[in-house]
Amino acid sequence: MGVAVDLRTTVGSVDLAAPVMTASGTAGHGDELAAYVDLSTIGAVVVKSLGSTPWAGNPAPRVHPTPSGMINSVGLQGPGVAAWREHELPAVLATGATVVASIWGRHVEDFGAAAEQLAGVDERVVAVEVNLSCPNLDGGAHLFAHDPDATAAALRAASAAGLPMWAKLSSNTDRVVQIAAAAQAAGAEAVTVANTLMGMVIDVDARRPLLGGGGGGVSGPAIHPMAVRTVYDVHAALPDLPIVGVGGVVDGRSAVELLLAGASAVQVGTASFADPRSVRLVLEGVETWCSRAGVSRVRDLIGGAHG
Repeated sequence: MGVAVDLRTTVGSVDLAAPVMTASGTAGHGDELAAYVDLSTIGAVVVKSLGSTPWAGNPAPRVHPTPSGMINSVGLQGPGVAAWREHELPAVLATGATVVASIWGRHVEDFGAAAEQLAGVDERVVAVEVNLSCPNLDGGAHLFAHDPDATAAALRAASAAGLPMWAKLSSNTDRVVQIAAAAQAAGAEAVTVANTLMGMVIDVDARRPLLGGGGGGVSGPAIHPMAVRTVYDVHAALPDLPIVGVGGVVDGRSAVELLLAGASAVQVGTASFADPRSVRLVLEGVETWCSRAGVSRVRDLIGGAHG
């Protein structure tokens, strides 16, 4: 018989009742998963990234399966922060969920404008995840998360939201530790590691890229080892910087891997497309694993693989 498990964790100044959240872009802007999961029981709902104005996203087709995952080029379609606050945030708050907003921009000023629209939001929105690393804009060639100065500038602008900031970074650069340090110096309380990896699928019959946006972001179990390595490296270099681990989490064991690598919490993304109950099933899997392993506090796993 296993032990009782305390699932609480902390990401910077944010206390979470559980270490498993949705990943931005995979759970919609509101209460889309509420029909399948009691959203009040998970760590947080991280909503799809929002700009300062509505954005239509990339042309179709937008998604395609890949071995052990998928590739997407949705392109950050969304209603904008103001419309989200009015029309979609109330529904997700009504579920009892803890909410993390997510914002994006093409320019530093865009992050500031989106952040200003978040100012004064309901206190149940506990943080803003600043998406510096979407590969589906301009072919991924100009990611803020590839440059420490650009990262810092975007975060300084995003501080206008008045919320704890989590900087969402990329494994597409060999400077991820340097970028994480720059994010921390610019005021990020935590980093989310990491976003999708840049990829492409070519339609061999048409002899052209299959996705409407050209390239896209690869996600799912295929990228999990890269996510584990990136979390591990960031934690090793910056042990006082909280990390939210994301990439290929499909069950309790894959979530525990990221916790042991140094994450304080994890996010579930692509798995939710296959089974919308996944975020809850992963949380249950973490609890079961801990109970059987005699781990009474999930916080005791954080960084446990670092000797």
